[in-house]
Amino acid sequence: MIVGFGGVMRGYTLAIRSHLKTLALAFSMFTFKTWGITSLTAAIGLFVIGLPTAIYENPFFVRMTPVRAQDYVIWIMSTSGDGKVVSGGVLSVLAVGCPTCNKLVVLLLGTTGALTFFAPLQLYIGIGSVLLLGWTLLLRAKALTDTCSVSQVTAQQT
Repeated sequence: MIVGFGGVMRGYTLAIRSHLKTLALAFSMFTFKTWGITSLTAAIGLFVIGLPTAIYENPFFVRMTPVRAQDYVIWIMSTSGDGKVVSGGVLSVLAVGCPTCNKLVVLLLGTTGALTFFAPLQLYIGIGSVLLLGWTLLLRAKALTDTCSVSQVTAQQT
């Protein structure tokens, strides 16, 4: 039985190692073509999230507040996974978007409320987005490794 803070930390360390092994095994199953498709998907995700949030200069949208360093980090981390999840993608857009450019936020809180209340929350929304997307990636990796290991064992037995 694991007791005390050190024991709890060892339990978390073992769980993290197990998850990293699962991810490594799933990523090792990817072919060159799969990595190419994943890279293309990430590039499209960067474009799709970055365009309306005006993280990079574009002729379609103008950002009213400066881009913060956290916006770039969340923007890149949210598109570096294997595909997108709708809720995580929406949270990513909310996290990196201009607080005064978001019509819903301005409607609910006003311009001052958007800058006073919503802008500080964007960091936590971004962290939640990245965690949600990471968790989804882990679930997909587990499904891939569990499915493949079962099919490999079945094939070896016949």
